Amino acid sequence: MKMRAAVLREIGLPAPYARSQPVAIETVELAAPGPGELTLRIRAAGLCHSDLSAINGDRPWPLPMVLGHEAAGEIVELGAGVTDLVVGDSVVLVFRPMCGACLDCATGRPALCGPGGVSNAAGSLLSGYRRLGFPGAGTGAPALNHHLGCSAFAEYATVSRHSVVRVDRELPFVEAALFGCAVLTGAGAVFNTARVEAGARVAVVGLGGVGFSSLLAALASGAREVVAVDLLPAKLEMARRLGATQVFNARDPEVVAQVKDATDGGVDYAFEMAGSVAALECAYRITRRGGTTVSAGLPNPAAHWPLQAVSLIAEERTIKGSYVGSCIPSRDIPRFIAMYRAGRLPVNELLSERITLDEINPALDRLAQGETVRQVILPHGI
Repeated sequence: MKMRAAVLREIGLPAPYARSQPVAIETVELAAPGPGELTLRIRAAGLCHSDLSAINGDRPWPLPMVLGHEAAGEIVELGAGVTDLVVGDSVVLVFRPMCGACLDCATGRPALCGPGGVSNAAGSLLSGYRRLGFPGAGTGAPALNHHLGCSAFAEYATVSRHSVVRVDRELPFVEAALFGCAVLTGAGAVFNTARVEAGARVAVVGLGGVGFSSLLAALASGAREVVAVDLLPAKLEMARRLGATQVFNARDPEVVAQVKDATDGGVDYAFEMAGSVAALECAYRITRRGGTTVSAGLPNPAAHWPLQAVSLIAEERTIKGSYVGSCIPSRDIPRFIAMYRAGRLPVNELLSERITLDEINPALDRLAQGETVRQVILPHGI
């Protein structure tokens, strides 16, 4: 079928993106699903810093590519062998396809799925095939790649069965979309990677959609103190409104000392969600002796962090990376949705605005400047 989609052909174009227009809304061809695949109508897709990192070059991917990885939609066609879903089901996309058969999947760590990582890096689906192309493209035309097995900034998407989790049809799509990345990553880091216990002191450094999800999860875990650290006063005020016990501006040169003074020597768990070495350094320094620092921010691959090695040993510190929130999506997405419905994880508060595909470039500027938390694209119009 022919459809409209957001295509990235060149990385590194300068901001403001409203002027440089790195993303073009083009008509592309979407193929029917192959064995083990399905096609869905994209109903809502969140605009995330991982999308921005594909555009500015922090996370380079094969081009040209249809962007978008945090989304929800309804199934319109099933490929051969997909027998546990039906047309009309609502699903949330997961940005790391999980084969279920490799060593990591078999040992309960599907976020590290080897075949899923290979297919994502190649810009293909888990099968190794691409189901996207340009209308009328002849032999030798460049492949149109899939972003993280999803390519959700489009009217429709063909994806692997291993890239979706079925959810209740009554859950609004604009809310369901958040569970595929922001909530999965942010809440998962708290519940799965760190396993924060009730009564702990927690800090979150970097308040985007993922960081705010971590903040809400820390509150839900029963943390006695939840500290928020960010560069922008508006986000700190939002954090306070959502329940943060204390907030600190990361621009203050004394922020580390301030947090340590306010938390009796530092927090038990600090979560870096900004994707910068400076944020990781801050998170590590505000973690107390014997504490755990968790990073899920995904900085540029060229970035290096000069760790003071002796502090890791003499203070019995723990540093952990967290990808996809160390989640098992088929278990954790329904679990987090249940918490949301019970009022324990109010992620609907993170929704900033609804936009159309044609508004994506100005929306990228707002994202880059930190003016919003989660903008949600409605590919079929508002």
